[in-house]
Amino acid sequence: MRTLKYAILGLINREAMTGYDLMKMFNLELVNFWYAQHSQLYPELKKLTDEGLITYETVLQGQKLEKKLYSITEAGKIAFLNWLKKQDLLEPTPKDIFRLKVFFIESMTKEDILKHFSYQLDLRKEKLERLEATMAQHPYSKTISDVFSPLYGDYIVLKSAIMRERTYIDWLLDCIKEIENS
Repeated sequence: MRTLKYAILGLINREAMTGYDLMKMFNLELVNFWYAQHSQLYPELKKLTDEGLITYETVLQGQKLEKKLYSITEAGKIAFLNWLKKQDLLEPTPKDIFRLKVFFIESMTKEDILKHFSYQLDLRKEKLERLEATMAQHPYSKTISDVFSPLYGDYIVLKSAIMRERTYIDWLLDCIKEIENS
């Protein structure tokens, strides 16, 4: 399944966007649970256009720069809604390089283990701070209480990301305590 296809359709279903706008959404809004490389996005846009799920018009930005503004077609809306309604099986656990290294922890010294855990803890705390700052500014929690607003989906995914980081931090702290006491 081309999940990127549906992420793009969902974004364009909200409003017409350029490739640049889409990349910005992946880097700012979807980054906490989904990502796409620049090299993946544009070939997927071409496929979606070829499949008749999106269309585009060339618009002028500034005096010379031409950009493609993508819109969803009726066939694209139907495909997107069918995908939304489909019940999915549980996905495999996402890859986590740090946890893979921890699996082989017996090959490290106690000092190296603690360095790795402390470094990871700092990174996770920074990430949590960024997420909480984003949540503090999120418009859904302050002004809207409509679950059918596009802001609601973003809000609950952000809430999940914050919970995930808090849990990861708790796990790191627990491990550090066990390692220090060993």
